[in-house]
Amino acid sequence: MIIGLTGRNGAGKGLVADYLKDKGYRFHSLSDVLREELRAEDREITRENLIQKGRQVRKAHGEGYLAKQILSRIQSDQNAVVDSFRHPQEVEVLRSAQEFHLICVDADAEIRYRRIHERSRPGDPTSFEEFLVLEKRESESVQSEGQQLSPTASMADTVLLNNGTPEELYANLGKLLSRLMHQMQRPDWDEYFMKLAKVAALRSNCIKRKVAAIIVRDRRVISTGYNGTPRGTRNCFEGGCPRCNSLADSGTKLDECLCSHGEENAITQAAYHGVSVKDSSLYTTFAPCLMCTKMIINAGIQEVIYNEDYPLNATSFALLHEAGVQCRRFQVD
Repeated sequence: MIIGLTGRNGAGKGLVADYLKDKGYRFHSLSDVLREELRAEDREITRENLIQKGRQVRKAHGEGYLAKQILSRIQSDQNAVVDSFRHPQEVEVLRSAQEFHLICVDADAEIRYRRIHERSRPGDPTSFEEFLVLEKRESESVQSEGQQLSPTASMADTVLLNNGTPEELYANLGKLLSRLMHQMQRPDWDEYFMKLAKVAALRSNCIKRKVAAIIVRDRRVISTGYNGTPRGTRNCFEGGCPRCNSLADSGTKLDECLCSHGEENAITQAAYHGVSVKDSSLYTTFAPCLMCTKMIINAGIQEVIYNEDYPLNATSFALLHEAGVQCRRFQVD
């Protein structure tokens, strides 16, 4: 889960971030990217310099630049809280991630000014009138690359009003987190196993196409295979396969190909380790060729799920159907 924070100065975003950090969320701030750039330029990190640098990087690299930098740092297996959303395009970048929820932390202007006055940071407004002028300037810049706090806040999934005590804020946060946890999504079994197959394909040593298959029974992976040259021979990318290394056109010189297919390797690996594949399911990144189809049928595999279609597989599909092996397509990115 990624929780984004936006809101006006003094609303209490820091309190929300601290609460989430205590719950195990990794903290990131879009402003960190700006601070890093200011340090590299040996410039003082002030509120005004941060705002100015924000305009510069958005104009130079696009309005979602800061969010793209932070998104690249977030690990997919970790909960994260991301502070300082100040532009709608930054929100749009994070919307592309799964389980993103934007919180707008808000409070009455008088309360926010009192908090700012009490913390007394360099560059903070020294009067309520100055505070209001600064806030209006930051709410919606005339330039598209400037801060757009008001439009950003309007994109929030939840608004947390923080006019009271920290304890009251934490209580509301706890309720929100509980609700979000019950809404969390996770991959279904097809997506889970197909993505495992795609990861396995990264191990392929074939220089023409990376293909992999995994064999599953009772929702447990029992064998994995990816395409490449046979055990104990030179890898394809080391010159092991003459067809691949001659850059043969697709569908030609198949008699020169020394690579075993992903489905073939998954089945033979199971046999090598004495594992039965009878009544199992096979997930493959490409629909099986005719040779692999015959192996699938004779091995007793009952279902084939494939990600991408294979251009020469009409006969394979017909044979699978005749043998009573279920076959269906399930695509993942």
